[in-house]
Amino acid sequence: MTMTRSREILEMIRMAFTAVRSHVLRSSLTILGVFVGVFSIIAVMTGIRVLQNNLETAMSGLGANTFQFQRFPAISFDDGDFEKYRRRKRFFVTDMKRLREKATFAQAISANSQFGVGEASSRYGRTNPNIPGMAITSEGFTTQNWTVGDGRAFSETDDDSGRRVCILGADLADKLFPRGSPVGETVKFQGVPYNVIGVLVRRGSLFGQSRDNFIAVPLGTALRLYGKNLALAIQVQAADRATYNEVMEQARGAMRALRRVEPGEDDDFEVVSNESAVGQFRSLTSAIRLGAAAISSIALIAAGIGIMNIMLVSVTERTREIGIRRAIGARKRSVMIQFVAEAVLLSEVGGVLGVIVGILFGNLLCFLVSAPPVIPLDWAGIGLGICSAVGIVFGTYPAWKAANLDPIDSLRYE
Repeated sequence: MTMTRSREILEMIRMAFTAVRSHVLRSSLTILGVFVGVFSIIAVMTGIRVLQNNLETAMSGLGANTFQFQRFPAISFDDGDFEKYRRRKRFFVTDMKRLREKATFAQAISANSQFGVGEASSRYGRTNPNIPGMAITSEGFTTQNWTVGDGRAFSETDDDSGRRVCILGADLADKLFPRGSPVGETVKFQGVPYNVIGVLVRRGSLFGQSRDNFIAVPLGTALRLYGKNLALAIQVQAADRATYNEVMEQARGAMRALRRVEPGEDDDFEVVSNESAVGQFRSLTSAIRLGAAAISSIALIAAGIGIMNIMLVSVTERTREIGIRRAIGARKRSVMIQFVAEAVLLSEVGGVLGVIVGILFGNLLCFLVSAPPVIPLDWAGIGLGICSAVGIVFGTYPAWKAANLDPIDSLRYE
């Protein structure tokens, strides 16, 4: 019995393929509607997944179990809030030192500052005036997950005494010293000479931008050169994941107390971590996902109506065939399965093409941001499942109509 039913279902599917192939142009136009709906959602979701994976990988710039206090959010597209963030008090070295006294659970606390961009030069060449300059304390190598590949890191003495020493990113080191190690050489940045004491291990790119094309100097040196009002960010690292939340709560409470934030008031600073940056990225892209879902829904509904119309036309054209099948013993269920199978087949062909092309199109971002390609299997499965549902929902009425045709009237139909 089971074997007979399986053969019957396979025969219905074979007949569905034959019916679709016999009307290629009409079927292609219907498939196109499904293709557009599935393609739009898969392409958008693939692109977002590429960017998200790249962000998660690149956010290792904050070391393991590290979070950061800063004035501005990690990601923001709302220009209306800029003035609110700009009015916040800056962080200073004294804040870092006082936080070290209060945040006793933390393993390491450091401060850093972006103090501008400029031209870097050596005796072998010079760069464009777009090299970022970063100032950090000695513990910043731990909190930022920096590894020195050649030379040494900053010491507390370098920081306290304001020595004019620097660390180079791997890409900048290659540009300025293409023939050998830069350690012990002199580099000028914004016209100020620094002695190179180390080169960092290469970290890769973020959204297509190199993270190894910069120069770092001790924070104490930058404060002496550029003034005490440099905008700082303060990083805190927990010893392990088990104590991470506890360290964050203690440090956040201490920072609120240091900045005199009243109980019940919102923080006047941002707490940025790998998880929060990724979560913020997801929330910012939610509108894009909703928009893509809305466009896909409209396209799929339109495609579903097209499937229903083409199936109704097919029922009319094959009325005599249906009458013959019913006359020789075909049951209503068999006729319904055949026509529903045709509707699902039309929908699934468009869905499979939409998934394949959508994944390829979405992965074009990989070339722009230098990220590995992704295949969103979850969304591919959801897309194909929706296609099946569209075929079943919009193919049921034509199938029911075909199954309930009167065999005698059908045989008389010309």
